Amino acid sequence: MDRILFGDNQFFAVNHLSDERSRAQAVRFKDNSAIIDVLDTAMDLGINTFMCTTHDRIAAVCEQMRQNPEKYKDFKFHPCMPYAHKYANAVTELGILGTLKAYIPGNILAVASKAGIAYMKKDYPSLMELLVDAEMKMFKGMNTPVIFLQNVIVDLLLGLGMDEIIKHYADYIKKGYNAEPGFITMNLPRMVDLCERLDIKNPIICSSINKIGFRMSNSIEEYEEYLNSDREFRPIAMQVLAAGALKPEEAIEYVCRFAKIESILFGASSRGHIQQTKELIEKYSGNR
Repeated sequence: MDRILFGDNQFFAVNHLSDERSRAQAVRFKDNSAIIDVLDTAMDLGINTFMCTTHDRIAAVCEQMRQNPEKYKDFKFHPCMPYAHKYANAVTELGILGTLKAYIPGNILAVASKAGIAYMKKDYPSLMELLVDAEMKMFKGMNTPVIFLQNVIVDLLLGLGMDEIIKHYADYIKKGYNAEPGFITMNLPRMVDLCERLDIKNPIICSSINKIGFRMSNSIEEYEEYLNSDREFRPIAMQVLAAGALKPEEAIEYVCRFAKIESILFGASSRGHIQQTKELIEKYSGNR
């Protein structure tokens, strides 16, 4: 994976500390062209990997890039699924069959039949495959070397002890998409333990890692113990700025102390902030 990953929270008015900032971002990025402009800026500064949710508007971004294959030939997506609000809204507007037709590739009757049979048999792995295929539909033709399962599902399955679905997800991503499975979680230590039990080798695990414990389950000390250990996993640090509660330099310096952290994920909407964060990551990564 690249050392620096660019995120999408700013495009969809996600800010964990400020409603006012969220509203301002919603206004700024109401047009897809504004999203493309920021991604182009990130590319111009040498950031070529976009870790994004499967929000409907990402489909338009992918289409724009498909129309300009030479410009975006080195650009990579790390899809993060599922985007639950999308399906809730679609069922309200389109109904169940309309939602299936809109999002799941293939013959609608065959898909509905497969989903119905899987549900009656409680065949959750097969249902999971259908949902993965639905989410990946928008990325057709795009470079997607890592595909992430969102924390809303990972942590639910972790809590319910439904380990077999996580294992099946990992196997399906490798076999079906020739990609590496990634996992987003709010509990890094427990996810590392689970992957070891499931024999998922050297897993990619994205989690909040920051100096003040913002959105980190368990203690900072336990996170640091795992990050300093010789256990085999590839961490991605997200929310390193703790939604703006930390100054960029102290935040980046902290996460770069851990040589095991393979990538750092951040989102920004101005050239100045993107460049500043990139330069700080490069500066402190030299100490790894």
